[in-house]
Amino acid sequence: MESPATDGQTEPGVATWKVELFVSVLLLLFGALIAWKSWELGAGWRDDGPGAGYFPFYIGLLLCLASAVITVRTFMTGARDDRVFASHAQLRQVLTVLVPSLLFVVLAQFLGLYVASFLFIAAFMVWVGHYRWVRSLLVSLGVAVVAFLMFEVWFKVPLFKGTLDPLRFLGF
Repeated sequence: MESPATDGQTEPGVATWKVELFVSVLLLLFGALIAWKSWELGAGWRDDGPGAGYFPFYIGLLLCLASAVITVRTFMTGARDDRVFASHAQLRQVLTVLVPSLLFVVLAQFLGLYVASFLFIAAFMVWVGHYRWVRSLLVSLGVAVVAFLMFEVWFKVPLFKGTLDPLRFLGF
């Protein structure tokens, strides 16, 4: 979608109404998931008071209702907001941070927070910061070691080690 930029030139980007529609549908699905899982947990009223899923169920329903209203309004109104929400260059900057962050979350599930943080910091320093590999590896290793010592050794608060637990040889 193209829209006039403030300087009179056309700036390619994503229209605001498309972003509103995408986010409202995403929140509608998220609200439905919350309501469904809360119902499974027990969203009714019990002898001793509300079930564990009572309040989350209604929060999920409210989220669904609000999202449905925005979705229907976006489809039904003839006056759509065609202004550019974000240019392609701006979206590229957001994705530069979002994609590695999502990859970090996935890696953390398998490798744990310490190893995933080490990889995330090193890759981010090289890819976005344009640092050399040696400096990136040293800094990320330093951060991971300090975090490990701080949480595991000094505070005695174990952080998630991942399903593969690559650091089990350390005995923590």
